[in-house]
Amino acid sequence: MKRFILSGIFVILFLSVSQAQELNAKLTVNTQQLPSPDRELFASLESGLNGLLNEQKWTDATFNRNERINCNVSITITASASDNDFSAEIQLTSQRPVYNSSYVTSLINYRDTQFGFSYVPGQPLGHNNMTVDNNLVAVISFYACIIIGLDFDSFSLNGGRPYFNKAMEIANMSLSLNVKGWEPFSGKNNNRYDLALALTEESSSAFHDFWYKYHRTGLDEMAANASRGRIRIMESANDIQKLYDARPSSILLNLIAETKIDEIVRISSQATSEEKQGIKKILNRIFPTKSHSINSIK
Repeated sequence: MKRFILSGIFVILFLSVSQAQELNAKLTVNTQQLPSPDRELFASLESGLNGLLNEQKWTDATFNRNERINCNVSITITASASDNDFSAEIQLTSQRPVYNSSYVTSLINYRDTQFGFSYVPGQPLGHNNMTVDNNLVAVISFYACIIIGLDFDSFSLNGGRPYFNKAMEIANMSLSLNVKGWEPFSGKNNNRYDLALALTEESSSAFHDFWYKYHRTGLDEMAANASRGRIRIMESANDIQKLYDARPSSILLNLIAETKIDEIVRISSQATSEEKQGIKKILNRIFPTKSHSINSIK
């Protein structure tokens, strides 16, 4: 496992002398919806964005190559307003290994349909901490911070806070771009500003409690004691309930629905009848659109 927490403090185990950046990202650009895509342009775009994700230093932490966060980013170009202006969707996923096992768990499965950008071949794609003048770089940098934050949050309570705060800074700076996806308080489930706000506001503290308990005290314990780990995972659902009570329309509930519900259902299959009824009651109330999966808990 990448980071162990002892008495609330990260102890990074150095497994080799070589150091690496934080992300092990694979980014692909899909142009199938375009009638005659410029293959050279999109090859340049794909290469440049892979470089941004994998070569940019996003944190002050030290990572070894085997500790990098595995993630996939897929950009689907949906329309072209000109030779260099595009509308697109972006889908991102990330995973982290569960301690002492071969199992990997999903940390994000997120689709953003409000992604417009301009690009010319050879254009520099570098992140600047002080300014935002390019929506393409802003969006990719934003999601890099979200991916890193969710990973750190799963190992240490509120460990992702610095990276969520950085994502919020990018969101605030990106307001000046006047493009879709950064509008405050939009109420949409794929709005970047709303996602950053939800991850940084105090009313969402129950999400961070859930995220840590679920992964670190639940999943990571299952190899040593499957019953104890399962019980802690099911207990962490109380924090989902607290988040729902505080923010019933929170974008973070959608994040949980897309990344964790099916996993919780699988884990709950080994629970007692009383535990199953309890978890079904909580999840059906909060995630009615997932009722088919939830009700498979027998």
